[in-house]
Amino acid sequence: MPIILQESLRGLLYAPYYAALTLGAYRQEGIEVSFVSAPTPAQAPAGLFAGAVDVAWGGPMRVMQMYETRPDCDLVCFGEVVTRDPFLLVGREPRPDFALADLYGKRVAIVSEVPTPWLCLQEDIRRVGLDPDALPRIADRTMSENAASLRRGEVDVIQVFEPFAEELIAAGAGHIWYAAAKRGPTAYTSFYTRRSTLTARRDELKRMVRGLYRTQKWLYSQPPEALADAVQSFFPDMAAALLRGAVARYRSLG
Repeated sequence: MPIILQESLRGLLYAPYYAALTLGAYRQEGIEVSFVSAPTPAQAPAGLFAGAVDVAWGGPMRVMQMYETRPDCDLVCFGEVVTRDPFLLVGREPRPDFALADLYGKRVAIVSEVPTPWLCLQEDIRRVGLDPDALPRIADRTMSENAASLRRGEVDVIQVFEPFAEELIAAGAGHIWYAAAKRGPTAYTSFYTRRSTLTARRDELKRMVRGLYRTQKWLYSQPPEALADAVQSFFPDMAAALLRGAVARYRSLG
């Protein structure tokens, strides 16, 4: 029986997970993995509780939220892959001397699809002695909608991940102000499953982790463009050159 693996949303930060699929890393470890997508990020855990999927990937923050809302929650994280915050602040105008205090007085649009980016940015703001609650912000639009608003000049700065940033930069419509990855190690994305599944399919899930390890060894033995080419099929509408640039940016951020 294959392991049904679910993504929460499509994003380049998950490139190692996509690469494990395209490189056949799980098959090489003796397991079959079937890949599906969640209807929305917020609905991703529901598939696990319903028994429709076996393993999902996403932020540990989503798992902690489930423990707050479901008395029967038994989700367990494992197989961490993203250990830097992948989100970027992209502004309309160049600002090489950017400081977080510069956000005040600007039209700021933050991520709405998932909770972790804004929670982490709030902590960065607090660490420089400022109050994130005092920052006016647009918090009810998708990253795609915010990118379009930036192009139209309706906002000054948006919070996005790749490939949105690379597309804006290539079009001359955006400039990177701040890379949250510079904060340092941050447990950002891992597999998660129910504890009952972890017990029942322990050997298979250990093989999944070994498949990830196999992929990571390959990843760090190759130039960034090799990873971009390996995951191109997951981003069919993005030009290869832009995808390679986005992967290279993430690689440079650690």
